[in-house]
Amino acid sequence: MSGTSLDGVDVALVDIYSKEDSLSVELLKFQTYDYSAELLSLLKKVINDAQVTLQEISYLNFALGELYSQCCLQLCAEASISCEELSFIASHGQTLYHQPEKQDMYTSNTFQVGESAIIAQRLQTTVVSNFREADMAAGGQGAPIVPFSEILLYRTHEKNRILQNIGGIGNLTFIKKDAQLEDVIAFDTGPGNMVIDALTKHFFNQAYDKDGSYGERGVPNRVFVEKYMNMPYFKQPFPKTTGREMFGQHFVEQILQEWSMSPVDFIASATLFTAKSIAYHVKQLVNEQTELIVGGGGAYNPTLLKMLREELPASISVITQEDLGISSDAKEAVAMAILGKYTLEAHANNVPNATGANSSVILGKITLY
Repeated sequence: MSGTSLDGVDVALVDIYSKEDSLSVELLKFQTYDYSAELLSLLKKVINDAQVTLQEISYLNFALGELYSQCCLQLCAEASISCEELSFIASHGQTLYHQPEKQDMYTSNTFQVGESAIIAQRLQTTVVSNFREADMAAGGQGAPIVPFSEILLYRTHEKNRILQNIGGIGNLTFIKKDAQLEDVIAFDTGPGNMVIDALTKHFFNQAYDKDGSYGERGVPNRVFVEKYMNMPYFKQPFPKTTGREMFGQHFVEQILQEWSMSPVDFIASATLFTAKSIAYHVKQLVNEQTELIVGGGGAYNPTLLKMLREELPASISVITQEDLGISSDAKEAVAMAILGKYTLEAHANNVPNATGANSSVILGKITLY
């Protein structure tokens, strides 16, 4: 799994056991591997709409397939597991472009790279990939796709739960107590770490705001935050999805041109923007006792978590995946493995309530070795 934050390739080795509607997952090993400087530079060039050639895009597809293969091989070696012991590999790939709705002459579309045939050959096993297209073919937005795994892993009889992932983009899954699949509500809440990371890189040449230290030192500009909280996206009904196309490099360049603040005030303002965008949506969903479980890189930003708690009523408790003994970093890679398992069993694994699809479908394409 490699997400919109471009912070590396997440690889999870998991043992999955399922029976009827219950699921047990044991995380055996997890690691995040860095992109090479060359690949990361080309990825950013393509994703940020710079002028690129078909050769570069095709090369990225194969180069990422090789990188993913090497990452899987390395993790297996670290876990003392041979390729022969793997049942399959589930690979989300790297999203280069995601347009969830029709725009002018362009129908909705999505594009992930990381050639599955290469992974199948190098690991000598079956690969499940390209999880988003089937949902879009059924009229959905192709996102979010993680909620299928979340209801299986996090549903309880005692309490409502909201799973809030804060990666490059923020997304939530609302699972009321005793929820069934058709009860699940999931959508993208807006920016996650994407704007914060870009500003930290711009001002301090660091990949992210470690421990929220820059955001903590700054003073949020509330006029700035309120302006961007009035973006049309936040008023759209859910399900809805967004990405780098809305909150990526173009957005950051725009705010740098339009606003004059100190570097730490910029980062504090972006951090509050993320917190408010999450809280805004959470408060639309619940007004009773609810557990908000935060995962993704944002779970390690105490400034962001503090701001989020301040924006929410006392009835909503904010905890992290680690508080439940689960790795925030590994969560989405584990979700891909779960999706892959159900794909291979020919079991529908999208959540139409979350994506807007007109039917349940089997996500993913299968590459046999």
